[in-house]
Amino acid sequence: MKLEHLVFDFDKFASEMQNLKDKKHFDYLVTIVGEDFGAEEGLGCVYILENTDSHERCSVKMLAKVVDGESVIPTVTNIWHVADLLEREVYDFFGILFLGHPDMRRLFLRNDFKGHPFRKDWKFNDDYVLEDDKEPDYGMEYWLDKDGHLCSKQNKLFTDDDYVINIGPQHPSTHGVLRLQTVVDGETVKRVYPHLGYIHRGIEKMCESYTYPQSLALTDRLNYLSAMMHRHALVGVIEEGMGVELTDRIKYIRTIMDELQRLDSHLLYVGCCAQDMGALTAFLYSMRDREHVLNCMEETTGGRLIQNYYRIGGLQDDIDPNFVENVKVLVKYLKPMIQEYVDVFGDNIITHNRFEKVGPMDLENCISYAVTGPAGRASGWKNDVRKNHPYDMYDKVEWDQIIMTGCDTMDRYTCHIQEMYQSLRIIEQLIDNIPAGDFYVKQKPIIKVPEGQWYFSVEGASGEFGVYLDSRGDKSPYRLKMRPMGLSLTGALDPMLRGQKIADLVATGAAIDFVIPDIDR
Repeated sequence: MKLEHLVFDFDKFASEMQNLKDKKHFDYLVTIVGEDFGAEEGLGCVYILENTDSHERCSVKMLAKVVDGESVIPTVTNIWHVADLLEREVYDFFGILFLGHPDMRRLFLRNDFKGHPFRKDWKFNDDYVLEDDKEPDYGMEYWLDKDGHLCSKQNKLFTDDDYVINIGPQHPSTHGVLRLQTVVDGETVKRVYPHLGYIHRGIEKMCESYTYPQSLALTDRLNYLSAMMHRHALVGVIEEGMGVELTDRIKYIRTIMDELQRLDSHLLYVGCCAQDMGALTAFLYSMRDREHVLNCMEETTGGRLIQNYYRIGGLQDDIDPNFVENVKVLVKYLKPMIQEYVDVFGDNIITHNRFEKVGPMDLENCISYAVTGPAGRASGWKNDVRKNHPYDMYDKVEWDQIIMTGCDTMDRYTCHIQEMYQSLRIIEQLIDNIPAGDFYVKQKPIIKVPEGQWYFSVEGASGEFGVYLDSRGDKSPYRLKMRPMGLSLTGALDPMLRGQKIADLVATGAAIDFVIPDIDR
C-alpha cells in the first residue's frame, strides 16, 4: 500500500496514538520504522497500524524533537506491548530516545558500539575490540521535566536475590544464536530478557547502497525457510511502487512456489518440535518428506535452501517441463503422510503433557504483542495476510484460515499441521490451470522507483513479513525496512513463560517458530 501519513504535534502524539487504538480500533501495531529523513526533517519514525476488525491500515509519521542534544519521541509501549523491542531497535540504530520507555538499551549491537549506524551522517570505523561486551544490569528511562529538560534514571533489571541463567546463544533449543537471559526461581521462570544480534549483518543498511536488483539476493538469507515469501515481499513493494502489472502466469507460479515453501518450513517445524522434545523418529519422517518438496522446487530454481527465483517483474526463469507433474505427485504423496506425523508424535500422550497449557497467551495479548502467523491464529486471531490483504491468486482459490482457541503450544503445533493440508489444497487448485503467458515482464536496465513510501506484506511461514520502502526516485532505496516475523514472537516469550518451567521454555520456543537470521537481519 502507498503510505499517506497522519502527522501529530509532539505534545499530542501520545494521546492521539491512544485515540487511534481506543476510538478507531487500530489495535495491531504492525511495525515501527526508524528513519533519518534528511537535514531538513531530521530523525523520526513511521508507525504502521491495523484495525483487526476491518483490516484497514494507516501510517503515522512522527519527527523526533531535539532536547538537550538528544532526539526524543514519546513511547507507545503502554498502548502496544510489541513497541518494547521495536523502540529499542530504533534507539539502537538511530539513537532516538523514547520518553517513558522503561528499558532503553541497545537490542542488536554491542553496548560499546560507537554511534548509531543507520543515521545518514554515520561514518564507519574498524576499531573493533575482542574483549567481552560489558552489559549493564539496568535499563535507562527518560522523561522531560516541567521545564522541558531531559531527565533520566536507571531501572534495575534484576534484584539481589535473582538467579539468572543464560539459555543460548550456543544452545540447540534456541534454534540458532539467540540468547535468552532467564531469571528463575528453582525450575520456574520469572522473567526472560532476549539478547539479539549475534548474526546481525546490517542487511537494511546494505540495501541503501545497493541497486534494487542487487538487494534481492539478501532476502533468501533471512528466514531461509521462507525464502520465496521474503523475496515476494521485496519484489512486491518495488513492483507496486513502479506500477508493474504482472501476468497471470507469474501470479500462479508465485502462489504455488510460496505454498511449496510453506510446506518446506512446516515440515521442518513439525520435525524440530519433535526433536526438541527428544523424539527423533518424527524428525526423520518429516525430513524425509521435506526432501520431496525441495526436489520439486530445485528442478525449477536450481536451489534447495537459497532459491533466488523471484525478480522485479516476474520470475528468473520459467518452470521446469516436469514441474507440474512432479508437484501433482508430491501432493498425492504428502496427504496421508501428514497424518503419520500426528500418529507418531502429535497425538502422543507425552506430547499432550508437554504442550497443553504451555506458553499460554490470549487473543488480546497476541494482538498487542503482534504474535502473527500460526502462533497468533492458535489464540483465535484471524491474522492471515493472504486473507486480510490478498495478493497474487490467494483470493481466487478456496481455502480455510486455520483458527484455534487453545491459546497454547499444543494448538500452535496443531495449527501448523492443519495449514499443510490447506497449502496442498491451494496448490491442487492451481497446478493444472497455470495459464500461458510471459514469466517475466521486461524492465528498464536501470530500475528506479518513483518518490514515495510503500509497505507490502506477505504471509510467511511464521507470520507477517513486510517491507517498507522509502524511495527518493533513485536506483537505490533511501530507506528499506523489513518487518521480521520472529522479532515480535521473541518479544512475546517473556509474558508467555512467566510462571512456567524451564522445560516449557524449550517447548514454547519450538512452537512459535522463530528463525534467528530473520530476527537479526
